[in-house]
Amino acid sequence: MKYLTNIHKNRTYNIIIRSMIVFVTYFYIYKEIFQRKRGDEEIMIDWHSLIDYFSGIGDEPHSKVLIIWIFLLMLVNWGIESLKWQFLIAKVEKVSFLSSFEAILSGISVSVFTPNRVGEWFGRVFILKKVNPWKGVFITMIGSFSQLLTTMVVGAISLLFFIPIYYKTADFYSQYLYYGIVAIVFGIIAALILIFLNITVLPVFTRRLLKNKFVKANEYFSVISDYSTGELITVFVFSFLRYCVFSLQFYLFLMLFSVEIPLLHGLMIISLVFFIMTAIPTVTLTELGIRGAVSVYFISLYFTTFGEYSETIKFGIFASSFSLWIINLALPAIVGTFFVFRLKFFRRKKI
Repeated sequence: MKYLTNIHKNRTYNIIIRSMIVFVTYFYIYKEIFQRKRGDEEIMIDWHSLIDYFSGIGDEPHSKVLIIWIFLLMLVNWGIESLKWQFLIAKVEKVSFLSSFEAILSGISVSVFTPNRVGEWFGRVFILKKVNPWKGVFITMIGSFSQLLTTMVVGAISLLFFIPIYYKTADFYSQYLYYGIVAIVFGIIAALILIFLNITVLPVFTRRLLKNKFVKANEYFSVISDYSTGELITVFVFSFLRYCVFSLQFYLFLMLFSVEIPLLHGLMIISLVFFIMTAIPTVTLTELGIRGAVSVYFISLYFTTFGEYSETIKFGIFASSFSLWIINLALPAIVGTFFVFRLKFFRRKKI
């Protein structure tokens, strides 16, 4: 009788948590799309202004091609992330690509309303059937760290090209200062790469530091020691490919909204936007506004330096940032809510 009662309780708790996640996800997306405006007094971006804009370009073949490519790249983006997570989690449990894709979408649904999207780690692992979820969380962190590393490395390298192009005439600029920045940037990049490639020694370090404390946590954390340098490099390659995909998406959105900027300049500036966004701790509720402001600051520098800046361009930058969030996070999060109902947060204990 107690056994049946526990099963019933677990099922009830699972239903409650799943329902709460779905409700909060839909509520947050609704608030962001329909009730929140971003921009300034001159330029305000909301769902209705985007609909009006898209209805005006609906008959243009060039715009249709761009929209198709953006949607295809969204699938490629999360497909690469699914392959990466499938590759990582295979150390402890074999999952199919479709199951991995479901886990990724579920993670997006959970992460969309959590600070810095940390909910993504927990939204994925509860799809696993055999492994303790905490092991899955630590493994997922490896993938997140590799994506962070990619953003930092590409953004830092772009910064070295950006400074002499856009700030060479500034009063504070000097060759010695620039060389100092170069040395610091390469030092940070080298340190981050070394940390990532030697991440497997962290469990040994924490075990010695904590000794006999938190034995269970040390046991779960030790799972990251199972990855070789070659496997970590493979994970980094996955992260870099995904980075290229969503950077290209942002650039295509800028083209769609008539923000004409050369490809190399555009990708360099976009990498800086992602770089700064990574460096700024944000709660997801405020991320869209910050992303839009950072995008406008850096992209507008190109037009004030090489072209003519206008309110139309400012609208296009805000709209591109907003649309990228919709296509890469809001839509996958909505689809992911259908898979949230497969997650098992409470399970029957093995006898």
